[in-house]
Amino acid sequence: MADYYPPLAFHFKVTFNNVEGETAFQSVDGLTVELETEQVAEGGENRFKHVLPVRSKYPHLVLKRGLITNSDLIKWCREALEDMVIEPTDITISLLNEKHEPLMTWNVAHAYPVKWSVSNFNAEESKLVIETIELTYNYFKLQ
Repeated sequence: MADYYPPLAFHFKVTFNNVEGETAFQSVDGLTVELETEQVAEGGENRFKHVLPVRSKYPHLVLKRGLITNSDLIKWCREALEDMVIEPTDITISLLNEKHEPLMTWNVAHAYPVKWSVSNFNAEESKLVIETIELTYNYFKLQ
């Protein structure tokens, strides 16, 4: 354990099953799972309510990157958001080591876009235009 260093969060890759070549993102947010519960009162027991597990809940996956014009990924998003042509895809998110090999991999199932936005334009600042893609999905599996 003395030689172990926690992995760095900036070296990762995102791969879409149906979109080639677009793997570089500035940030990934939403790799979270939460267990929903339900409270059940038992007749005659007034000190507490039983808390029972119901299902797992996953928030939206939020990907950010510098704006890319003529992007196949954005064409896929626009088809879903503007034309209601929903084509879910699986996504692989890999945390990489210094040799660009996966340390951990999240396989995201049945994802499709629910929101696309770009950052504000401001003539007083010299910043990149950042696009944000928000996706809903069924679940992820950690490998």
